[in-house]
Amino acid sequence: MRYQTLDRCFSDFSRKYEIKNLLEEVNERLYDLYGDDSTIKERQLREDIKFMRERVGYDAPIQAYRYEGKRCYYRYTDKDFSIFKNELTPKEISDLHSTIEILGRYRGIPDYAWLEEIVSSLEYRFGVKARQESVISFEQNEGLRGLEFLSDVIDAAVNHQPLVVHYATFSGKEFVSILHPYYIKQFNNRWFLFGLEEYNTGNRIANKALDRISKVAHAYIPFVRNTYINFSTYFNNIIGVTHPGDDIKEEQVILRFDKERFPYVVSKPIHHTQKVIDEEACTVRMVVRPNKELEARIFSYGPQV
Repeated sequence: MRYQTLDRCFSDFSRKYEIKNLLEEVNERLYDLYGDDSTIKERQLREDIKFMRERVGYDAPIQAYRYEGKRCYYRYTDKDFSIFKNELTPKEISDLHSTIEILGRYRGIPDYAWLEEIVSSLEYRFGVKARQESVISFEQNEGLRGLEFLSDVIDAAVNHQPLVVHYATFSGKEFVSILHPYYIKQFNNRWFLFGLEEYNTGNRIANKALDRISKVAHAYIPFVRNTYINFSTYFNNIIGVTHPGDDIKEEQVILRFDKERFPYVVSKPIHHTQKVIDEEACTVRMVVRPNKELEARIFSYGPQV
């Protein structure tokens, strides 16, 4: 791990790593992985650099460059050299930092244990970890019911595994059915599972909110592949996740807002078809199939619309 960290530093031509900087990088990585007893002193660091330079070691082209008087930084003379032939450039590693920060926001939540393994693997493989300073946050409802099933239904959809789903409506009526999972979508801080649900009277595409699911289990039957819906366009003409009946067609919805609310609606459109039709009158238009999510969105503005 010490050589991996040093290799990453010597490959980074955007920074000047002095001995003290290299020691900090190595010890920070060792501390994160093995604890305080694993850190090293400057003498050991210099021995590691010496070994990397030697032919019996890695024959690494490490050069010490003087600058600003007696100060000295270390870097490879060959930009393409790496003792591990790392496929990531320093710029890509920087981008990976941001990716790990985004993924890392889910760490510690039981249903995201699968992400814990992925993030830890990325950190170990590339010597990259999330920055200690938090610079970004996301809206997240960690107390939402059903989150413990999220990783299971994702795995089932990816691996074409039919499920036995125990589901309860808001009225308290419970159902048990077999579902062939196709797609998972988040809307308004809730997760929804779409798939082919088996019925005695025929199969249908169903939409199950994860917070209404009480149990999922594998159904040991052949998987029915999705030949029904193109989910890349399925939600294009609605707000949210609910498709109304077939008799509900696309309509022009025209909304007029007060002057205080109007700038916010313009900066954050209700739907991707939204257009301003009269700026002075604070009026917008969109083309959608009306559903309950559209109604809820409109009513949420109260007297401002």
